Amino acid sequence: MRDHTKLRAFILADEIAFGSLRELQYQFGLSTRLGYLNNADISECNSKLSETGKVLAALLRSLRKTQLPNSLTA
Repeated sequence: MRDHTKLRAFILADEIAFGSLRELQYQFGLSTRLGYLNNADISECNSKLSETGKVLAALLRSLRKTQLPNSLTA
């Protein structure tokens, strides 16, 4: 597999992970609104979801900015 194909596959995997995180955030919010979680769980999970989102977003931004040498794009 060529490097640019690997990069595109990695970007796609990161986008899928980001989408899964968004789905988890929705489910977590629903659980919170329905009262299934206590305040300690809410605080801890919100912190972890936020940090994970920041890491995935930064990784995705970095990957999208990556420029491959011209010899690899042909």
